[in-house]
Amino acid sequence: MGGENGAEEPMDVEIMPSTSGYNIKNKEKEGKSGHLPWIEKHRPQVFSEIVGNEDTVSRLSVFAQHGNCPNIIIAGPPGVGKTTTILCLARILLGPTFKEAVLELNASNERGIDVVRNKIKMFAQKKVNLPKGKHKIIILDEADSMTEGAQQALRRTMEIYSNTTRFALACNTSEKIIEPIQSRCAMLRYGKLSDAQILAKIIEVCTKENVSYTDDGLEAIVFTAQGDMRQALNNLQSTSNGFGHVNSENVFKVCDEPHPLLVKEMLEFCTQANISKSYGVMEHLWKMGYSAEDLIRNIFRVCKNLPIDETLKLDFIKEIGITHLGIVDGIDSLLQINSLLARLCKRAMQS
Repeated sequence: MGGENGAEEPMDVEIMPSTSGYNIKNKEKEGKSGHLPWIEKHRPQVFSEIVGNEDTVSRLSVFAQHGNCPNIIIAGPPGVGKTTTILCLARILLGPTFKEAVLELNASNERGIDVVRNKIKMFAQKKVNLPKGKHKIIILDEADSMTEGAQQALRRTMEIYSNTTRFALACNTSEKIIEPIQSRCAMLRYGKLSDAQILAKIIEVCTKENVSYTDDGLEAIVFTAQGDMRQALNNLQSTSNGFGHVNSENVFKVCDEPHPLLVKEMLEFCTQANISKSYGVMEHLWKMGYSAEDLIRNIFRVCKNLPIDETLKLDFIKEIGITHLGIVDGIDSLLQINSLLARLCKRAMQS
């Protein structure tokens, strides 16, 4: 019995967390070796690594060099690098004091009026030893989801602590941020990333991560991302981890979108005014369980690149837009989509 206890004791000791820092270093190595999501692992750390929106990024790099940065609002669609840009700016401005001089609040944090009055105000009052011309930075991610009361309280805080603190707000739509805050900030707008920019980045990540891929696989990643770098890297990692090889078939299994080749085939039947064959493809997609909104979104994406006469393409896009409007209003039955196919065939016959 004594021998058994003696054998168990050292096992318990091994399981105990070490305070020497050895385990922490090992964990850091493990994290670097592939346990991090690629969106974090390959997140840009300096301005030169940020993809797209070069003009806006160059304006921010000027702020970073001069030190006295104004309050800023960055507005733009998801996954284009708004938060990453703000973090890069904070790192350059604050250097080694980054951790203690930056407060980051995301939409996941409770951000009502109490948080502005307590957490943000407390941080703004906190003493931090910074070089001359440098300021503490409060980052408010998804700022457009803040309540109006919190925004009203925030505008006063921005004024009172302007000597020591700067605010950086990231949002999808700047209209949801009240005018008084907008007037106190420099407004920067980000656009969607181009397909070429996303393709270049995912090829770079594939090389670093030794991912096996085909050209049609990368095209599928770019198609599903639609200008969102975060989406592209997530889809790439999911496909690589799930199948070990990135080709279009595997990408669409992971992303589970209506396959663009099927949608393209369906639209080509419409250009030939062949309603029965185009309906057959639509029925197949519907039986696979896709919602009307999934279908109409992909029909629009594919139609934009369809090799047909420009006038007919514009007519098609108009009809797709009218149907999309109906679907958003709640008329999302198969009949609605079939009506679209009939109207597209009719347009093709008239042209």
